[in-house]
Amino acid sequence: MLQSIHCCWYTHIQKWPLCPSFTRAVLNVIQWRTRGLHSVAHKGRDPWGEVCLCLPWKGQDSSLFSRSLCSLVCKWTYSAEKGWDDSFWKTIGLEDFVADNYSKIGNQVLPPGASLGNGLTPEAAKDLGLPAGVAVAASLIDAHAGGLGVIGADVRGHGLSCEGQPVTSRLAVICGTSSCHMGISRDPIFVPGVWGPYFSAMVPGFWLNEGGQSVTGKLIDHMVQGHAAFPELQAKAAARCQSVYAYLNSHLDLIKKAQPVGFLTVDLHVWPDFHGNRSPLADLTLKGMVTGLKLSQDLDDLAILYLATVQAIAFGTRLIIEAMEAAGHSVSTLFLCGGLSKNPLFVQMHADITGMPVILSQEVESVLVGAAILGACASGDFASVQEAMAKMSKVGKVVFPRLEDKRYYDKKYKVFLKLVEHQKEYAAIMKGD
Repeated sequence: MLQSIHCCWYTHIQKWPLCPSFTRAVLNVIQWRTRGLHSVAHKGRDPWGEVCLCLPWKGQDSSLFSRSLCSLVCKWTYSAEKGWDDSFWKTIGLEDFVADNYSKIGNQVLPPGASLGNGLTPEAAKDLGLPAGVAVAASLIDAHAGGLGVIGADVRGHGLSCEGQPVTSRLAVICGTSSCHMGISRDPIFVPGVWGPYFSAMVPGFWLNEGGQSVTGKLIDHMVQGHAAFPELQAKAAARCQSVYAYLNSHLDLIKKAQPVGFLTVDLHVWPDFHGNRSPLADLTLKGMVTGLKLSQDLDDLAILYLATVQAIAFGTRLIIEAMEAAGHSVSTLFLCGGLSKNPLFVQMHADITGMPVILSQEVESVLVGAAILGACASGDFASVQEAMAKMSKVGKVVFPRLEDKRYYDKKYKVFLKLVEHQKEYAAIMKGD
């Protein structure tokens, strides 16, 4: 069977921010599994990999086993230019992987969208109900597939500055339980606190930088569900046959009166790193912060706390963008996908706080679009991933920032940065004599 380490990767990528022990922790699991499997019947004949490798591996002839460049360069210290580093594996005690030209972890490496082997095997075709020989594509990690599904859309006719700019001016934000910020460049750009650069990890021929926020959708759930007014919210939302978030959005419109809805948080500010900071501070010791709380705990208070949390996540995106631009990226447009992109308040706050237009895809399940792009390339329907992106990704909606509110959000952003500055000062005081 495929020796999957997806559970380990998921724990560290989705639940933990970037830290020096990231690779070490993952490799410790591999070492433990490898040493514990020496007596098992297969004796290492099956490859190690992640979930994104599973279907391609199951679908192709195992004697022609190939791996995607995406997961290898992002998670396995593989170099697209130089390949595996023998000295690395020997140093950490996994020299067995070097044997037989890395047959245990794969030595056939292909870019995303490349056709694997001779297509779907008869056995796999029977299991899936598909014809044998159907093209099998080299895969992508889920968030990377989402980025691929949105970032290359044809934006002509929408009045966007990125229409006349290269695709490198676009940032894909895949936002759900946690969020990933995918930016590409022609040349490698090293951004402190942001993963990468990885060559051809998302769009072939481009370098990828991946920023991220450890909890986003999960943080919103945490803040809303932990509030004293949550049972009342549930009841009222159910009575209207709405989600709690649709109800909160409409409630905010009701209580904002004549002012813009974002101004409701003038005295309430949130630092969103309740589970540490992944990017760009890369500090797992950071905690969440809220300033401006009152004794009241009614539905109005819950709605405003929800709004402040959404804004804090958007300010986190702004901080990531600023770090990327300081290192050499030039971003003008956001392309959002994932569950949170279905929330109009979340989308509008990202537009207002970053000052950039937000593109939403016509097909809301952009990860599936990315997977379809890979399949269309593997089948030969398109000559390149870039061509498939332009033809298969469609703009559904454009959300422009309310530029008249810029001064307000600039001031809130200053408070946002002060929050983490003060948190570090508090930690230093407590560690002092």
